[in-house]
Amino acid sequence: MEIRKINVNRILIIFLLTHIVIWTLIPSISNDNLPLDVIEAIVWSDGWPMGWDKHPPLSSWFPGFFFIIFGNQDWSYYLLSQLFVVSAFIIIFKFSEDFFKNRNLSLISILLLEGIYFYNFTTPEFNVNVCQLPFWALTVYYCWKGIKHNDYNSWLLFGLFAALGVLSKYLFIYLLFAIDIFFIYLIINKKINFKCLVSLISFFIILTPHLIWLVDNNYTTITYGLGRTGIENSNFLVSHFLNPPVFLFKQFGILIPFFIMCFLLISKYKNKIKINFKDKKLMFLIAINFIPLILMFLTSLIMGAKIRTMWMTPFYLFWGVLFVYLFQEKIILRKLKNFFTVFLFLFILSPSVYLYISITQENKRTDYPGKKISLKVQEKWNNNFIDEISLVGGDIWHGGNLTYNLDPRPKWDNILEDRKLPIKDIKGGFVLIGDSEILFKICSGVFFEVENQGICMIGKKK
Repeated sequence: MEIRKINVNRILIIFLLTHIVIWTLIPSISNDNLPLDVIEAIVWSDGWPMGWDKHPPLSSWFPGFFFIIFGNQDWSYYLLSQLFVVSAFIIIFKFSEDFFKNRNLSLISILLLEGIYFYNFTTPEFNVNVCQLPFWALTVYYCWKGIKHNDYNSWLLFGLFAALGVLSKYLFIYLLFAIDIFFIYLIINKKINFKCLVSLISFFIILTPHLIWLVDNNYTTITYGLGRTGIENSNFLVSHFLNPPVFLFKQFGILIPFFIMCFLLISKYKNKIKINFKDKKLMFLIAINFIPLILMFLTSLIMGAKIRTMWMTPFYLFWGVLFVYLFQEKIILRKLKNFFTVFLFLFILSPSVYLYISITQENKRTDYPGKKISLKVQEKWNNNFIDEISLVGGDIWHGGNLTYNLDPRPKWDNILEDRKLPIKDIKGGFVLIGDSEILFKICSGVFFEVENQGICMIGKKK
């Protein structure tokens, strides 16, 4: 089976559109509620903050923008996530065209990514990991353009997208460290000049407001991130000697379908792969693909950090390009039948498994009856009060679902955190959701229960 040159764009467009439709439609029809990270992001987008206690701000801005346009239409946030995934694919395809004379190879490098579940099965939940994807791809793309053309526009855009990547998630700096190491390689070989430093201008212009916010808020996002690694509460033996190999084992397991697809592409296996250290393209691909992984492994080894699997989401975006570049002479395009068979199998299998799990497994976050609870709250409120709900109190999951579903959208605050009700500090009507026993004791308004949740409502009575 051979891909004709005239069909490359058509195949790519069909693949991308089909990917968007499938991964927007499946969770839309199978999930009763948005995932936790999406609800959190929408809640935190209120006021367009420069950061929040878990992450830098960018991953909340995009859902917040979509909320302005679409409101509480769940499908739109699944669509948002797929737009980020597909945009990364398009950028990688464009990037790869400079590495391959045959555009068929560029297409293959994109199709290979369907063998990595980070780019299909986990994508319905828009979060900080998905948010990084287009910025990771754009940073690499404009870095390479800067190296190749050494023009101010490319370097400034490189700095811009690098900053946006950091504003998505701090782990983005692992890619920037890898690029810095590659810069050292170029400097040693006298293949770059200091015009690249222009990128620091756009980088710090974009990043400075968040850095100021970070200092003003006692580095709360960094503290949260370190806490997620389990460093403080871990056993030394487990953290330093068990976590690193577990990390490597998980990465290998994730990549098994990818390796199978790669295996089917290669016609001959006898000849060894020769690494040409003077090949700038190959060195760049090795740097952006392997150095971030090595740095993550060293983080686990030295700090004893437990690396969570989902953190690795953007790290494999360019693995398809690297593999195809290494083995391009061994890939026979007219013998791709087995490759496409496995590709189609995985392309169908992944959403099928997602649909099956979503329908058959109960008590997931996405099974939470958020809309049902909100309708009941709105009905009770309309029957008892004349003012609008201006604030919702409770933890971010239960309270956040109310703010997402109620119209007009109220603000959220975890005012029950200290198990007391600061009524004097609240203006306008408000609703509290949480533990029934606690709310029953402190509620001076209308109290009721719905779906095992206590609801307290206080406002101007009719």
